[in-house]
Amino acid sequence: MRMPPFTLHTPSNLSKALALATELDNFDWVAGGTDLLPNYKWHLNPKPHVISLGKVGELTALSGTVIGAMVRIHDLAKSEQVHPLIRETAGTIASVMIRRSATVGGNICLDTRCYWFNQTEEWRRSIDWCHKCDCDTGADCRVIPNQNTLCVATYQADLAAAFIALDATIHLASGAGARSMPFAEFFQLDGMTRNVLKPGELVTHVTLPDDAKNWQGAYQKLRLRETWDFPEAGVAAAWRLEGGKITGLRVATTGGESIPGDHSELAESAIEEWTGKDSIRNLAEGVRKAVKPVSNTYFPPAYRRKMLRVLTRRALAPLEHL
Repeated sequence: MRMPPFTLHTPSNLSKALALATELDNFDWVAGGTDLLPNYKWHLNPKPHVISLGKVGELTALSGTVIGAMVRIHDLAKSEQVHPLIRETAGTIASVMIRRSATVGGNICLDTRCYWFNQTEEWRRSIDWCHKCDCDTGADCRVIPNQNTLCVATYQADLAAAFIALDATIHLASGAGARSMPFAEFFQLDGMTRNVLKPGELVTHVTLPDDAKNWQGAYQKLRLRETWDFPEAGVAAAWRLEGGKITGLRVATTGGESIPGDHSELAESAIEEWTGKDSIRNLAEGVRKAVKPVSNTYFPPAYRRKMLRVLTRRALAPLEHL
């Protein structure tokens, strides 16, 4: 399909990008473009202006505790500086070709996905529109009809689960200033708003706590194919060991709902009376019950919930004998 017309802006630094954002009423940020540009070709809510961050060098920082929004996923997966859990998770994203273009910020801010939304314009027109892309028709949600107030499109990005499991902080900037928050608080339970970004605001970087190096972790995911596809379910687990005992445990999920899930309270409760395999089994069942997918991706909701239980057990397998 043809790309709809838009004006591309290429600011050379962050201050110019933010100033430009205050001038434009209706625009999208573009980083690697691996999600936005295909959506534009399908005429999924295109904007008349697009601001490219490709020349904004301030967003490329990469160290053990700081990860810039414009760091390429490929570089993240290959870097020996970053936490092993982040590196492992990055290496599972899409394909090598996409990872060389895709960015950390783009993955974090990935648009939510739904079977009724992520289709060509001709396909969507033939069955009528949906709540997320109603084309001014006032169309109802095709997944949960007759409510027309909440979009239930699914968040299917990988890095968020790993960042939540490592207790990361996300940093934002706009013409009005900068702010930061715990990573899990960045997301909003709505497939259209998706996150707390205000107009003209962007993600600048993510930071990990200084003690992140004392935490180990693992990431497991379900997808249709072993490359390219978005996660139908994903589980990141992180744990801290001291003297052969678990002194900290966090679990986060993705691909199940409109936001990634933070199950750290369940995990912390589990280590109070840790018994190895039984504790892992009970925690995995708790994660399964906590996530409530809907029928808007390739695999049915019941299967995705069951696989979240399986993936949790796999991610926590190193703790079975503790």
